[in-house]
Amino acid sequence: MIEGTKVPSFIGIDLGGPKDDIAKIVTEKFPDDAYFLVDVAVKGNPGNEKIVILIDGDQGVDIETCSAISRAVSEELDRMDVFGDSYSLEVSSPGIDYPLETVRQYRKNVGKPLLVVFHDDKNIRGELTDVNDQGISIRYEQGGKKQPPVDTYIPYKDIKKSKVLVTFK
Repeated sequence: MIEGTKVPSFIGIDLGGPKDDIAKIVTEKFPDDAYFLVDVAVKGNPGNEKIVILIDGDQGVDIETCSAISRAVSEELDRMDVFGDSYSLEVSSPGIDYPLETVRQYRKNVGKPLLVVFHDDKNIRGELTDVNDQGISIRYEQGGKKQPPVDTYIPYKDIKKSKVLVTFK
């Protein structure tokens, strides 16, 4: 699996059409390999589209990078005349409440607390301890505090969504 691609359980349909074009433009405009595309969404009606691009980086993403990507994508879309003159463009990093969707996002969050929701809506909270191309490992408390933590492996195909948990310690 390519590092920046979505993990299998989150892949709905192929991007296709303008989304593929936008994804290609974005990845070509990254300043270096430390950045990756998380998602592209095109919303709204023809002639009044809103394009939302989510990017991330191994060390996070700053506002300057988002602005530079936004300008470069806008210039390229205008040159290609994909959406005409009437579209809005938003480039940002996924917020803390946005689910993890790529292997690289999981990798950059190893050691952090994670909430994993399964397809049957059951969930598990624990520390993300390992990531590979097929799934993740979580260490979680089972039962009381006197029980030792349990390590479990979860294939991506079993995950409905997962989010990094914010802790204030």
